[in-house]
Amino acid sequence: MKNLILKSIKYFFIIFILSSYGQEKFSNPIIRGGYPDPSICKVGDNFYLVNSSFEYFPGLPIHKSKDLINWELIGYGLHRKSQVDSTVNLIDVQSNGGIHAPTIRYKDGVYYIITTNVYYDEEQKKADMVNFIITAENPAGPWSDPIHILGAPGIDPDLFFDDDGKVWYVGNQMPENPNFNGEGEIWLQELDINEFKLVGEKYLLWRGACGGVWAEGPHMYKKDGRYYLLIAEGGTSFNHAVMVALSDNIEGPYISNPRNPIITSRHLSYDNWVNSTGHGDIIQLDDGRNYIVLLGIRNQIKRGSNMGRETFLAPITWEREPFEWKETKHLWPVVSPKTGRIELSNDIVFNNSIQNIEISFKDNFESDKLNLKWNFRRYPIENIFHLNKKDKRLNLICHPNQIKERGRAALLGFKQTESSFEYLTQMHFEPNTNGSEAGISFFQKDDNYINFTLIKDDGKHYLQAYVVKNGELISTKKEHLEQFKGQIKFKVIADKEAYKLYFSTKGTHFNLFANLDGSILKSNGYTGAHLGLYATSNGKKTKDSASFDYVNYLIKKK
Repeated sequence: MKNLILKSIKYFFIIFILSSYGQEKFSNPIIRGGYPDPSICKVGDNFYLVNSSFEYFPGLPIHKSKDLINWELIGYGLHRKSQVDSTVNLIDVQSNGGIHAPTIRYKDGVYYIITTNVYYDEEQKKADMVNFIITAENPAGPWSDPIHILGAPGIDPDLFFDDDGKVWYVGNQMPENPNFNGEGEIWLQELDINEFKLVGEKYLLWRGACGGVWAEGPHMYKKDGRYYLLIAEGGTSFNHAVMVALSDNIEGPYISNPRNPIITSRHLSYDNWVNSTGHGDIIQLDDGRNYIVLLGIRNQIKRGSNMGRETFLAPITWEREPFEWKETKHLWPVVSPKTGRIELSNDIVFNNSIQNIEISFKDNFESDKLNLKWNFRRYPIENIFHLNKKDKRLNLICHPNQIKERGRAALLGFKQTESSFEYLTQMHFEPNTNGSEAGISFFQKDDNYINFTLIKDDGKHYLQAYVVKNGELISTKKEHLEQFKGQIKFKVIADKEAYKLYFSTKGTHFNLFANLDGSILKSNGYTGAHLGLYATSNGKKTKDSASFDYVNYLIKKK
């Protein structure tokens, strides 16, 4: 007891010292897991950040911070059915469709998120881009139903409040006569913020610094009386980059920074610790300093990671051109002025700030509301789960649906945040129907997932693990589980792409069931992997369900 008290005093003394003096460095990424296309705003002492969510629901995750390095998930912009079942369709949206590249802004007591829903119509063989705005007085919600901005083509809209009272919509589109597939241009039009309608003349601003190769993700700023247009270019992979141009007038013409791109990894080795950096948004602090949030992909598994695109932070300085022969010496932003790269370790933003990187996520299902970190692929099937507050369990119905493209299943998960981890859950399952199946699922897309489940077949219980890659079953293992008593623990220990699957039906003793290659979860699209729970009756009608006592996700530090 004495040793425990001494250890506690020592621990709290260390915390006190760290709190008093802060840290000198912070680590990237600042928001870990599949959080791409960050946009940021500052209101008072708080920063708010929103990310793309694509086909996942709830959509448009919103984080809050006071120091730019510690972020709390506080809510979602799309959080109820009325928001996603008509104008914005997240019911049967295709993989990699859904919510693209939002912008968050604040003006006169109102928060605005403007973004795009991309929905591919199978019958018409074309994609519809619905650009819309939602509003809220509290960034944690509730948010309004989507307001469709008619006559707005393209994706990745930006909302710019000028100091003369005008509000501008900045968008992206394919040129009328494109020179090649994927060419983009940035356009501008005034927006009536009360009626949410485009008004006046439409202006074509810029096709980027590299010929318009996927010129998208625009953000407009004003500094020293000039307008700065920041865009993403090069596609959201190894050639991704951030470009900037300026103009004396918001309508243009725009002058490209001769030193573009201002941040990228395209000039670095494919084996650099982070790649695909781009799609940024700039924030100014009260003391005049500037930072940029942007996406990147950590190089941990085959030049990528199972987390996909994450949110990073870098400092910005502003430097004026030094050329004596230039009559007008423009002022340009310089990202990471000391190195010109996104760094793993960076100088702290605010003194006395300590970065607390989450090393675990545990949910004991004690609340009557699902933890904010849980996501579904599309809006979930009604009444597919419920929280049993009395027994402190999550009950998941064995729905006939299986995991499939544009489908909805009894499947939910939270974002994988590191490549090495331990994942544990305890399940109660006593199925009556042959074909009823439940357990855990690691999923990245409808056609990329790993399931580790218990299934009833021919009156017997079987343990199985199977891997689906690009829609094809590439690996499966199935064994009869004798003397199953209705309770089982699943445990997975991952070390990068090496996934070891364990189970236990007898207390704390675990048996190794399978060694699998988890690299199939490496992002081959826009989203990272999720770790979750799954149940299905494989097409049969049943009243079977599975219940889970907890999930425990622990990061393995090396």
